[in-house]
Amino acid sequence: MRDILGNLEAAASNPIEAARQASKTPLPKRFYKDVALLEAGGAFEVGLDGRAVKTPGLNRLILPANGAQLLADEFDAQEEYIDPKAMPVYRLLNTALDGVATDMQAVAEDVIRFAGSDLLCYRAEAPDALVSEQSEAWDPMLDWLGSRLGSRFVLAEGIMHVPQPKATMAAFSLLVSQIKEPILLAALHSMTTLTGSAVLGYAVFDGEVSAQEAWAAAHVDEDFNIEQWGDDAEAKAMRAWKFNQMKAASDLVGAILSR
Repeated sequence: MRDILGNLEAAASNPIEAARQASKTPLPKRFYKDVALLEAGGAFEVGLDGRAVKTPGLNRLILPANGAQLLADEFDAQEEYIDPKAMPVYRLLNTALDGVATDMQAVAEDVIRFAGSDLLCYRAEAPDALVSEQSEAWDPMLDWLGSRLGSRFVLAEGIMHVPQPKATMAAFSLLVSQIKEPILLAALHSMTTLTGSAVLGYAVFDGEVSAQEAWAAAHVDEDFNIEQWGDDAEAKAMRAWKFNQMKAASDLVGAILSR
């Protein structure tokens, strides 16, 4: 399954290195002038000079109007060259249709595994300020999802693994298994891996919080350390790049579910 998601995951884990590697290969020149939406049986495709965009695996990219517009905007924003790193919607769609669609169960299971050792369940023992910030940002999310599931999450201090209740995992598995659309599942997987939290990923997926709110919650520890020790330019660039992937996944979910 990691092979299916490999390109997206590798770039998300280290976009700076991905950019360096990509710089070794010349970017293709923009070969089209006009970008427009093409009707496709009640939905839309993106046309480049009238020819519909497809995935590298030649799958058609048929989307609701808002989703197709997201993709069209990415193609329209390309200037002299086409830079895949600047096209998170297109990359996620390619991953969904050429990869995730071939093994939905494995991708769903990967999301569920994150819930079994979720970021939000592992708390600092000290200092008190960080403990308080974690509780303020994370407790409402765990309470919300626990209420949805009818079962609570177990918290732990430190990094020693603590198993979650079987009822919690079973209920969350059922929620994830109900996602039958590859693009939606790919988006949930992306948001989960980018935040390190299935709870936050699903909260954005379900419309409980925005991508920005979930992103802030996922970086409570990092932001606390930045306040103490200062920021790093490369880490800041990496974080901004990852958030673009998070926002693309959230926007696609909203477009497909008409939110």
